[in-house]
Amino acid sequence: MVTITGLDLKNPTILAAGIMGTTGASLVHVAKEGAGAVVTKSIGPAPEKGHPNPSMVRLECGFLNAMGLPNPSYKDFIKELEIAKNETSVPVIASIFGGSADEFVRVAEGLSHAKPDAFELNLSCPHAEGYGAMIGSDPHKVQQITSAVCNNVDVPVWVKLTPNVTDIVAIGKAAASGGADAVVAINTVRAMAIDIASGYPILGNRFGGLSGPAIKPIAVKCVYDLYAALDIPVIGVGGISTWQDAVEMMMAGASAVQVGSAVFEGLDVFGSISSGIDSFLTEKGYGGVEDIIGLAHGMV
Repeated sequence: MVTITGLDLKNPTILAAGIMGTTGASLVHVAKEGAGAVVTKSIGPAPEKGHPNPSMVRLECGFLNAMGLPNPSYKDFIKELEIAKNETSVPVIASIFGGSADEFVRVAEGLSHAKPDAFELNLSCPHAEGYGAMIGSDPHKVQQITSAVCNNVDVPVWVKLTPNVTDIVAIGKAAASGGADAVVAINTVRAMAIDIASGYPILGNRFGGLSGPAIKPIAVKCVYDLYAALDIPVIGVGGISTWQDAVEMMMAGASAVQVGSAVFEGLDVFGSISSGIDSFLTEKGYGGVEDIIGLAHGMV
């Protein structure tokens, strides 16, 4: 059992936002496969179709996507959130986005009727016009939005940070100053791919966000820096597909880890990572995951 921001997780693995979180049934399915908690697809104030196809491509180093935050709006997602809450025993975190503090609050208050266990503020999508990283790269806006949501909900608030900034610690501090209970690091890294036969960008949006193994070292460094600077938990995400990846992220300072792209290889990844962590802790004589969180900071 792992407790983070007051939520009890049966293990430290969490389904990342945007991966199999579009319906209540899919969230329930992932929970049954061993995830310690699940995060929904990012939900906004109005229906969004997202970017034109192709919106996702597999590369040799991971995945490149430019979905554009497609979602049915909070009004039409409430029923899916209720299904997830009613049919699973793990914490269900609602990922939300908006173009302003008022929109974030409206979505949070609207979804609160379904009683999510926490909110994750998506302030970091690299390819959504008017949302995400455009807001999440401004410390003032991050603090303002975080504070507005925290003042209007009675559950923990997590803030998902973008790596596409000069100083992620400054953004993390802004989230903490706004009252965030935890930060989630990181979202995808801005990237693109070009078809050399035609000379055209492959994605319909031209550029998108890179996820998967290639970004894990970036995520580890961001988590390491945030852990050293903040007094709130850091949840690590980015390129985690094995228990070794998860242990590395936790030693950098992550209290729990989110799994995204690795889900495409099979939902058994949650059980595999969790059991691998347990075996590692036993083999090394650690009492629990709390013994390895931030361990790398004592090695300098």
